[in-house]
Amino acid sequence: MDYKSEQNEEIEALDSIYSGELQILETEPHYKFILPIKSEEYEPETNNGLSCDLEFTYTSKYPEEPLEIRIENAENFEDDDEEKLLEHLSEQMEENLGMVMVFTLVSAAQEWLNVQWDKIKLHRQEFAAKKLIEEEEAERKRFEGTRVTVETFMKWKEKFDEEMGHTKRRELALIQGKKLTGRELFMTDKTLNESDLKFLDDADAVKVDESLFQNLDDLDLNDNEDTEDDDDDSYRIESMREYIEPVN
Repeated sequence: MDYKSEQNEEIEALDSIYSGELQILETEPHYKFILPIKSEEYEPETNNGLSCDLEFTYTSKYPEEPLEIRIENAENFEDDDEEKLLEHLSEQMEENLGMVMVFTLVSAAQEWLNVQWDKIKLHRQEFAAKKLIEEEEAERKRFEGTRVTVETFMKWKEKFDEEMGHTKRRELALIQGKKLTGRELFMTDKTLNESDLKFLDDADAVKVDESLFQNLDDLDLNDNEDTEDDDDDSYRIESMREYIEPVN
């Protein structure tokens, strides 16, 4: 077989098919030339589509043996795309040994780019959809906040009492034998908190007879009683006025 003649004839055919795109780099000792390929939807200088240049170099016994192929100027290829494309072209050369095959190889490469671009588009769409779902979920949680339960409220109340010093004041008052005001009792006695939470859970309103507390000022207190009894009565009245609110 006249290998040189076969190669010259193929170059003439390629120049006719790819008019203006075939770029011959060398003629001796063997032809070295470039043909550009691209996928559908390819747009230069964007993230759309795939493209590259295929650099072919004839060998002394081509087409009875494979020619050399390199990939140059790849655009939007993923990490291992060049290696995969070369493997695909190597398989095509093995199937077409004995006949000129550059046109077949270029066509196979262009088809491979189209298939690979479809995979990349699908991957991008799935990634964008997943990211959107994650953003929407994060936004929903941000507005939803933390749900309040009896347990979380009691933990918050205990921390609040510590920060405000109520717990320490209650303990100090017990040590010193001091009588706490109604407000201090409410803020420091945890049984009152639990009682309030029980009422909230039962969702039952507590009704108070207003008439029982309308004439507190008219109570006839004995001025002759000793000072300790008078102080006790005043404490009771003040506590009732401060914390018992009639429910309409």
